[in-house]
Amino acid sequence: MTGYSDRINHALAFAAKHHDQQVRKGTRLPYLTHAANVALILTRYGCDETTVVGGILHDVVEDCVRDGWTHAMLVSRIAEKFGADVLAIVLGVTKRRLDDAGNEMDRDEGVADYIERLASASLPSLWICAADKIHNGNATLADLRRTLDPMSVWGRFNSGRAGTVAQYRAVYDRLTMLGFAAPIMAELRTTVEQLEAAP
Repeated sequence: MTGYSDRINHALAFAAKHHDQQVRKGTRLPYLTHAANVALILTRYGCDETTVVGGILHDVVEDCVRDGWTHAMLVSRIAEKFGADVLAIVLGVTKRRLDDAGNEMDRDEGVADYIERLASASLPSLWICAADKIHNGNATLADLRRTLDPMSVWGRFNSGRAGTVAQYRAVYDRLTMLGFAAPIMAELRTTVEQLEAAP
């Protein structure tokens, strides 16, 4: 099982730098808590260090094009610091803003593109996809349990309750269709079913 290493520590420091000042949607929690929790989930399932590093960095390219950092700069920096293998893993679970023809995609098109591209994603990317959804889904469920007004939680998401839950189901179904049968899928299925049953 993967534990602490200089490479993991470096990835956490890198993610902390680029996610600086970002918080979890609808909370005051530093965004880095998500990256760290994805890493913990992957470690719990015995994933190797490269996959865990990819899990820590999985949202950097998608969410950190700001403060003078371009998409190309972030891609180059991850490759330089962590290697082409980690970069490929990260890009496998990065929602794109532009399609193959260079046209900007709206939110729904971006989600559909992400789900479609899972077919060409590496096994480590699929592990990260599942861990990402498990943490995000369970964080939402925890928030729902703490509130008397479920809409105060679902209102954080642009696609609302129905669209958000449908995205979780679509990702689970896509991973299943692709034959991804890792042990983490049982936990993801439970998370999706609990979201579907949530108020």
